[in-house]
Amino acid sequence: MIRVMIAEDQALVRGALAALLTLEDDIEVVAQAGDGRQAVELGSAQQPDVALVDIEMPRLSGLEVVRELATVAPQCRVLVVTTFARAGYLQRAVQLGVWGYLLKDARIEELTAAIRTVHSGRKVMAQELMIEAVTKANPLTERETEILGLAKRGLATKDIAKRLYLSEGTVRNYLSDAISKLQAQTRQDAIRIADENGWLL
Repeated sequence: MIRVMIAEDQALVRGALAALLTLEDDIEVVAQAGDGRQAVELGSAQQPDVALVDIEMPRLSGLEVVRELATVAPQCRVLVVTTFARAGYLQRAVQLGVWGYLLKDARIEELTAAIRTVHSGRKVMAQELMIEAVTKANPLTERETEILGLAKRGLATKDIAKRLYLSEGTVRNYLSDAISKLQAQTRQDAIRIADENGWLL
């Protein structure tokens, strides 16, 4: 029996997935989480074989859940199931060691097959996203991505500098480099471009 946890903040989607997966003879839904923090707590308590994790959730993002599950439930294999067809999300998910990445418009037969494949030790990735991920790499450095992400949350230059123990001039230089690399006109434009590509979270 494959023990599965579902981490999805939309109650209707979460319930529908659980109901459909319960119909499978070899799959048991052992936990349902409505936010990222609950997913980590339930993952630690239930030790599922496979976790279905959405990317954008309250309290902790799906990618943060992936990182924490690696510590609290190391045997759990994560399969990201999301509406976001963004190459940047896939790239970061792969870097964190996910076993699969599917879009929510996949058929239930594809999802159950992916669960079995991941449980058997093989990876499953949406082909259309794999092609885009290879051809559309993030041009930003880790620091530029971090600073743009903080700017996205509304932090001013001085607040970013204080948080990262940098000078305001250094932060402005990183922002300027990010704007240039993304061929943006303004800081907000750079945030929009990076966000649409899934390079920020």
